[in-house]
Amino acid sequence: MGGLYINGVDAFAQWGVRMGDKFLDSLGAPCPLKTPIENESRADNGKQILSYPVLASRQLNLEFTITGESPDDFASKKADFFATLYQGWVTIHVPDNGWETYNLWYLGTSPTYSQSRNRCFCKVMVKFEEPNPVNR
Repeated sequence: MGGLYINGVDAFAQWGVRMGDKFLDSLGAPCPLKTPIENESRADNGKQILSYPVLASRQLNLEFTITGESPDDFASKKADFFATLYQGWVTIHVPDNGWETYNLWYLGTSPTYSQSRNRCFCKVMVKFEEPNPVNR
């Protein structure tokens, strides 16, 4: 408990949610750069780079696991967690991984989902966009 905070709430205590496979790898991956502004004049050798490096937005695939004590508890926690995602903006903070709080937009495209036969556990992979990686 206390390992993952979503919108300032302990995700495991609230929804039974934990980080899935390669969760920290996705968060910690380097951000891409935007294409620089260039001037390639026919009168000059080579080209001029007219801007300094600027970070581009990035997309992340994050896997979560959801655990419930019973099928009803699981269904309730899953519905509440999905309702949080459906609000759009999500902040994610992993205290053991550093000070950064990631401000992400839930895209809701191409999610993957698998559930256990006892209906008390699932894995869900969802896609987010980090519009401004500097805003952490």
